[in-house]
Amino acid sequence: MLDAVLNFLNHGLASASWGQIVVYMLVVTQLTIFTVTLYLHRSQTHRGVDFHPVLAHFFRFWGWLTTGMVTREWVAVHRKHHAKVETEEDPHSPMIYGIKKVFWDGVSLYRDACESKQDMEQYGRGTPDDWVEHNVYGAHPYWGPTLMLLISIALFGVIGAALWAVQMVWIPFWAAGFVNGIGHWAGYRNFESADTARNLLPWGFWIGGEELHNNHHAFPSSAKFALRKWEFDIGWAAICGLRAIGLAKVLRVAPSLDVRPNVRLPDAETLKAVLTHRFQAMTDYYRGVIVPTLSDEAQHAGESLKSMPRRIRLAMADGGRWLDSEGRERMQAVLAKRPTLTIVFEFRNRLAALMEQRGAEQALKGLQQWIHEAEESGIRALQDFAQRLKGYAVATA
Repeated sequence: MLDAVLNFLNHGLASASWGQIVVYMLVVTQLTIFTVTLYLHRSQTHRGVDFHPVLAHFFRFWGWLTTGMVTREWVAVHRKHHAKVETEEDPHSPMIYGIKKVFWDGVSLYRDACESKQDMEQYGRGTPDDWVEHNVYGAHPYWGPTLMLLISIALFGVIGAALWAVQMVWIPFWAAGFVNGIGHWAGYRNFESADTARNLLPWGFWIGGEELHNNHHAFPSSAKFALRKWEFDIGWAAICGLRAIGLAKVLRVAPSLDVRPNVRLPDAETLKAVLTHRFQAMTDYYRGVIVPTLSDEAQHAGESLKSMPRRIRLAMADGGRWLDSEGRERMQAVLAKRPTLTIVFEFRNRLAALMEQRGAEQALKGLQQWIHEAEESGIRALQDFAQRLKGYAVATA
């Protein structure tokens, strides 16, 4: 009897080898990642994709079993993050709380955000509201992880407790810490979105495609996160596979940008495309106007472009929004010495303000005036950009 107990504690019912245990952990942790990115994030929060009811409920069950997270709470916190991004109301902004706090203690920020009943009501609408949610998943969120602990010990013995512990920290580390923290702190940007979101890597394998965080913030409702030819989103690959067998229906993907040739005057189609692709337009402006102007003025002054602090150069992409007071003073000092750069920087700020105007008629007049003045500026890079901007159009599928 004692031998049987000791054997169970050492090996569990599965008597698995170390290789089998590693495979098991990869499967269950990645399944949890897919539950978060496909169901909680792309489907429930942003309505980019719908899943077959059976599959959707499996995701709900698996999320409850391996994380104890309540769908309504997760959705509400994330929707508020997008609505209040990088402000003091953002539940987990590194710009507000600091990167260390978000990375190492993102779970406590999430739990604090869940305490607001008003936010849960405002941002959590449209999530599951059935008997199971009220009486099991939502009412007893800790039953799931407790059941998972018992299953792990039954399968693998004492070591199952360690495997369970890894599962419990998987989402807090990779989602709450890595994506919400590092994803707003380090990486590259395809789009000059109105926040600090960055793509961690161009290939989203390990975190279900969530590595492409800047792309997601540029087009939140898109079910597909990979928006460049060289990027890969494993979550989108999974969605395509599920769609092929009738288990998923894609509702939204990011629209493509088209540029029409020989457009004399920006029209309603131009305005629609500029507003839809506003972050792409601001990226094009930075790379096609500000950077060449910086380079030209540095060359004329006999200086190296690198003589200007990199932080100041990069800050010109967003108008210096994230600079502190000292940084803004340094930027103004740089602009004061470079008249052409000052002009294109002012044009950049006017274009950004134009995109926030309400009323299509007023916005179109403002865009037409902006393009006219840009074409009359005598600055080649600005003129070329204005010519391209006139041809903006939302590409048809």
